[in-house]
Amino acid sequence: MPPARKRTRTYDPVKTRAAVLAQFENVRNAVGTLTPEQLALPTRLGDWSVRELVAHTGMALAAVIRFLDAPEPVRQDATVLDWPFSTSANSAAIADVAHKLAEENPDPGAFLAGLAQRLTERLAEHHGTRLLATNAGAMPLADYLVTRTVELVVHTDDLNAAVPGLDIPYDRQALAACTRLLADALAVKAPGASTEVRIPPYAVVQCIEGPRHTRGTPPNVVETDPLTWIRLATGRTQWRSALADAKVGASGERADLGGLLPLMG
Repeated sequence: MPPARKRTRTYDPVKTRAAVLAQFENVRNAVGTLTPEQLALPTRLGDWSVRELVAHTGMALAAVIRFLDAPEPVRQDATVLDWPFSTSANSAAIADVAHKLAEENPDPGAFLAGLAQRLTERLAEHHGTRLLATNAGAMPLADYLVTRTVELVVHTDDLNAAVPGLDIPYDRQALAACTRLLADALAVKAPGASTEVRIPPYAVVQCIEGPRHTRGTPPNVVETDPLTWIRLATGRTQWRSALADAKVGASGERADLGGLLPLMG
């Protein structure tokens, strides 16, 4: 696992909680309009159908409830920045649960509606400092909810890519938190200050070992938009393809991020 940064970005727990619920509502409303034919469409996630992708998205939110129902850990031993690097180890188990949930919930709209109500009720009962025994380690609820913005935004994009014309909107705060967490994960994976990665309007981070930039225009700059960055960080888009399609601007000898991406699968 990459070493943790000395200083972790802070997130407003009230805004994060609202963002999670708002983006989940966006997804839930869109799923309620899908036909059986649309639910059967393939996705860019291996052999998953839209129905299984919806089930997995629900599972990502159900995890909050499951961890709240479990005993509280004695002490914190993980931060939000540990989470992106822990996800790939559980990929096989995650796929199995998604397939099972899709079979057990033939009405995905009703499944998400019930889950949204339970999640809202459970979140109202707890402060953000409540520790959860997550798969990445024990961390506060407020931190874990930041990771849920990544799950929701990434899978919103997956759903929009799978179903022509679906166009689920992105809650601005959810998109911002997702972008920032994945940008900070890059800085953890490749610590340094020779390259500046800009993802306006949400994040700027420095990374990669080399001469430290102190003033003026950095010698190595990467710039892209939030959704392109999220797709790069999660393997939905390849670095070379993004460059060829002019989705990314990269200048300087240390501006090639191809060997560092994706950050999570």
